Amino acid sequence: MDGYRLVLIIAADVDAERLLRLLGERGIPATKLSSSGGFLRRGNTTILSGVEEERVEEVLELVRRECRARTELMPIQALPFPDLAIPTGPVEVRVGGAVVFVLPVEHFEKT
Repeated sequence: MDGYRLVLIIAADVDAERLLRLLGERGIPATKLSSSGGFLRRGNTTILSGVEEERVEEVLELVRRECRARTELMPIQALPFPDLAIPTGPVEVRVGGAVVFVLPVEHFEKT
């Protein structure tokens, strides 16, 4: 089947639930995988969605709207490099946002 893309979205757990609900409301299939990693070792959600090529931009717009990066104050001890910590108070760190990959689909089959 031509014209399909696999959209792979890695988002913060707090953003992913809203995104999954909106995808479902629009009839966009999505599979949720729990994952972790990144700078702060916080929970992430990896979302896989196989969509028609013409719906990719719709998915990307939802991601841009629901998975915005923001800053939070965190205690320096919560960061992954406390030995290098010079500040004594909380520091601002970037959280949220999403990483998105759009991949061509060579073959798609639903049974």
